[in-house]
Amino acid sequence: CFNFDGEFSGGLTQMQSFLKAFFPDILEKMNAATQDEYCIFDSQLLTTFVSSLYLAGMFACLVAGHITKKIGRRNSMLIGASLFFVGSVLNCTAVNVAMLVIGRVFLGFAVGFTNQSAPVYLAEIAPARWRGAFTSIFHFFLNVGMFVADLVNYRANTIAVWGWRLSLGVGIVPATVILVGAAFIPDSPNSLVLRGKTDAARASLQRIRGRSADVGVELRDIVQAAEEDRRHESGAFRRIVRREYRPHLVMAVAIPLFFELTGMIVVTLFTPLLFYTIGFTSQKAILGSIITDVVSLVSIAVAAVAVDRVGRRSLFMVGGGILLACLVAMAWIFGAELGTNGEKAMPRPYAVAVVAVVCLFTAGFGVSWGPLKWIIPSE
Repeated sequence: CFNFDGEFSGGLTQMQSFLKAFFPDILEKMNAATQDEYCIFDSQLLTTFVSSLYLAGMFACLVAGHITKKIGRRNSMLIGASLFFVGSVLNCTAVNVAMLVIGRVFLGFAVGFTNQSAPVYLAEIAPARWRGAFTSIFHFFLNVGMFVADLVNYRANTIAVWGWRLSLGVGIVPATVILVGAAFIPDSPNSLVLRGKTDAARASLQRIRGRSADVGVELRDIVQAAEEDRRHESGAFRRIVRREYRPHLVMAVAIPLFFELTGMIVVTLFTPLLFYTIGFTSQKAILGSIITDVVSLVSIAVAAVAVDRVGRRSLFMVGGGILLACLVAMAWIFGAELGTNGEKAMPRPYAVAVVAVVCLFTAGFGVSWGPLKWIIPSE
């Protein structure tokens, strides 16, 4: 749901039906532009609409982890799904920018709760030998969400007046799937044991592993881990900054932070706007985003097959090198050609080169980010 809802933003912000309904001043500037249209999107109101989801998600993460631990992974997913549903309904039925922003805030809080609970739930219910596979599949389907969002945007962009409502309203579907699905799954045994519900944990583990499975040994391991967790709970933050845990702490903080600072959100989630800026039509810009989504899915699948043969570190370094080269290439092309020829569009050979570099960047991101996400659950 996160990538599904996030990906819509890139297509919506250059969709004429959406701009006409809520940001007509941007549309007027766009039609009157004599050079490239990059700075036309410099709107505080539009930025508020886009960034409200991420800002709300950041604040939600501060409380969602504690709440998830208290009420369980399953209940946290139910909260997140409910927030996704409400946010999608508000966005789909919006009549002003305030409704859009409030809906995005609900979606942001939903992201905070589901991102705290869903990956942990998968890691806790998966057999030890399959945890890496479960996590890689989770990452793969995040990108499937982006792909589906771009397909919806591609169709919605052809609907003159209310196409934007289709883009925003389709988010109700995955929200409903999560809401209904979470209602029928058991809570994870680890979460139940942490809350003192050992009998319920046994029943949950029996349901997950099969009625005929002997779950006694696994349950004892879970109980021992929970007791160890309670024993060190009060000093957890003091313990994590100790010297022996410092490399893990640095990696946990620095890797996500620097990946965000590479501009991956701009390149992966706002690809339609990026392609529109360099001179492609709105429809071709969304089509270009669909192409990059396919490249991303292929690169993740290749990384999943290759990771056990070449190792996570090798894939990370190869992907990082590709990201660095692509960022330098994009910076050079944009700096040299965007807005320098007195025309609205970048010269077509350079625009095609940008598309190729973005596809390569997306492949590098898929190759490098996937192995990093597999380290914690599988090791």
